[in-house]
Amino acid sequence: MGGFEGHLFPGLSFFFFGLYHAQLFSKASICNYPVQYPASRPWSKGRWAKLRQIYYVGLLKILAACILVAQELQGIPGDFVLITKLFHQRNFLYHKEWQHLTFYMSFLLSGCVDVVSQNLLPRRCAPLEQGAQALALFVCLPLMASHIQDTEGVELQAHILLIQTMFLLTLVVIAELWAPNMLQIWMMKAFLNMVVGSWLMHVGFMLFKPISGYKWMDDDKNDIMFVTTFYCWHVAFTAILMVWIYGFSFVWYCYIC
Repeated sequence: MGGFEGHLFPGLSFFFFGLYHAQLFSKASICNYPVQYPASRPWSKGRWAKLRQIYYVGLLKILAACILVAQELQGIPGDFVLITKLFHQRNFLYHKEWQHLTFYMSFLLSGCVDVVSQNLLPRRCAPLEQGAQALALFVCLPLMASHIQDTEGVELQAHILLIQTMFLLTLVVIAELWAPNMLQIWMMKAFLNMVVGSWLMHVGFMLFKPISGYKWMDDDKNDIMFVTTFYCWHVAFTAILMVWIYGFSFVWYCYIC
């Protein structure tokens, strides 16, 4: 996820995915529905009836992963190869780019599993979807841990906080395999997805397009300390957003819908 776009686009994907799960959690808790299979009104028969019954979350995952892969490949100068041999030596090239692509492809796989399970199988297989989701995040963790080896200062601190949040998100989606309809787990999954997304976007602005116009300094302890402060503000903002989504959903499903 190098460069400004490499942080912005994945951040948007995580954030909107978290918003979707926050809406599912709110609807399930208010209407007393199983959160995995939210109830929906039956559609009337017609030309577009079949399209309206399609689950689009998996398709959106695939679309987002393809956009991220295209964005990553566009920023690579020269031939995109794995190994080059010069002077009888083997050298690996584009190590960060290969890590990014591995990360994106794991979420592409999760999207494909969602599409097959939700739209093609005779009966939806939710454990398969959850397993693919847990696998994608499990793949992401070691990639992120090795990704920060050549970073320092502000960038290092920002990515340590990101890894911390993704580690908690991975634990939540693994716990979901054994408790798929526990509302608390879905609430935490929505919350952590939005924290990851908003923080990724903030890191992109902080490292590449600082809003103040002044570059963050790696040798300034004040800058490093404020990275953590801003992260805590993201956590608080996401908690407030979760409360707002639940409140809006309560009014919508109890008094309007």
